Amino acid sequence: MNLGKVVGTVVATQKDEKLTGTKLQVVKQVGLDGEETGSFVVAVDAVGAGPGEIVLYASGSSARQTDVTQNRPADAVIMAIVDSVEVEGDIVYQKS
Repeated sequence: MNLGKVVGTVVATQKDEKLTGTKLQVVKQVGLDGEETGSFVVAVDAVGAGPGEIVLYASGSSARQTDVTQNRPADAVIMAIVDSVEVEGDIVYQKS
């Protein structure tokens, strides 16, 4: 699992039929400090995340383990919207 920030949406009117009905989000990976690392991924959104939200996402074969992505050609999935992150007793991120 990785932490990321939703920074955009991908619209594809022509796609594999197994992706019909899915929402595709652009997610930039972030560190524990919330700063973007520069790498990004397009992920199927399984939880209804919105722009600017910090999320947990999985990639590779793990991405096909949610109800939304099972048996679909997905390499990344947003599977949680983060409320807070605590590291060594300090809250480093708190959703406002």
